[in-house]
Amino acid sequence: MRYMNIALAKGRLADKSIGFFEYIGFNVDELKNDSRKLIITDEENKIRFFLVKPGDVPTYVEYGAADIGIAGKDTLMEEDRSLYEVLNLGFGECIMAVAGPENLFGRLDEIPNKRVATKYPNIARKYFEIEKRESIEVIKLNGSVELAPLVGLSEVIVDLVETGRTLRENGLVVLEKIADISARLIVNRVSMKLESERINYIIDGFRKKLNEEETRYAGNTKI
Repeated sequence: MRYMNIALAKGRLADKSIGFFEYIGFNVDELKNDSRKLIITDEENKIRFFLVKPGDVPTYVEYGAADIGIAGKDTLMEEDRSLYEVLNLGFGECIMAVAGPENLFGRLDEIPNKRVATKYPNIARKYFEIEKRESIEVIKLNGSVELAPLVGLSEVIVDLVETGRTLRENGLVVLEKIADISARLIVNRVSMKLESERINYIIDGFRKKLNEEETRYAGNTKI
């Protein structure tokens, strides 16, 4: 049996993914130990975990270096890779949104040729130019995009919003929601055919865990 390769995003997504793999019986002890190793192996189950930058997970999966991976929906939207998105894992929830000064609320369409600062240029272009049929100028930033409308670099931003605290502290608000974001299980197209039994085992195990958590949550919220 060959090794199955799994690409995980370093950081919070990998940390929250551990419980899913542990649930289905994979050895994740080294993942829990905050190891600096880039490849962690579960010899018994012939599994290799790759720890990579979040934006690289879809690339590893698309090209077959990884059979499956876990990536945020924001990364999948931005990268737009050829792969299967098979399961919403529910964690890492936030939204992709257009944000800006409060005085633009409900008036966004009145601004022609908007300048949009963002870490997600492809998402911004698709939303404004394809979905809304508006012409915009995208300004790619790598740091705190909230600064851009405050200093006149752009009228608005496109970014992830979790609690909205950073926006509020800088006098900004969500103007429009683009999409709901959370962690997704993704699969290489060829691997889905060649390794269908093992991959379906993972998918079914993950789905069972999600169902159990949903049932437990529903039980705890009953009045």
